[in-house]
Amino acid sequence: MFYEKMGDTYAVRLKRGEEIMESLKRLCEREAIETAEVSGIGAADLAEVGLYSVSERAYHKTRIEEEMEITSILGNVTRKDGEVYLHLHINLGLPDTTVRGGHLNLCRISGTCEMFVRVLPGKIGRELDEETGLNVFAFSDGEDK
Repeated sequence: MFYEKMGDTYAVRLKRGEEIMESLKRLCEREAIETAEVSGIGAADLAEVGLYSVSERAYHKTRIEEEMEITSILGNVTRKDGEVYLHLHINLGLPDTTVRGGHLNLCRISGTCEMFVRVLPGKIGRELDEETGLNVFAFSDGEDK
């Protein structure tokens, strides 16, 4: 992984064979990033994406192993119990030009991946939402507005 800080944003490049989630977590730990937004593009040859079923309270994961264009990575960085918490979604363009996507669990780079990680001031934590079973943003005042 290569990266450079430019103002409040890190420009990140992943190399062939690197995994997105591991690499981003390492960056956030090294640079003490608490809250950020993430965007990116690239190419991959292995991905695991999921869909969370609120009614079942379970993730359904799909593994994809073929050459793919990463047409979009979007998400955020927060903290849960003091640890880096990544919440990313991905769209993957397949050779037949169809697109598959969902919640990103794993993605191995086949060519390169270029991302921007824009650090936001302040901290947003995570808390379990009992109604959905999801770890959602936890705001300091805790008030519904």
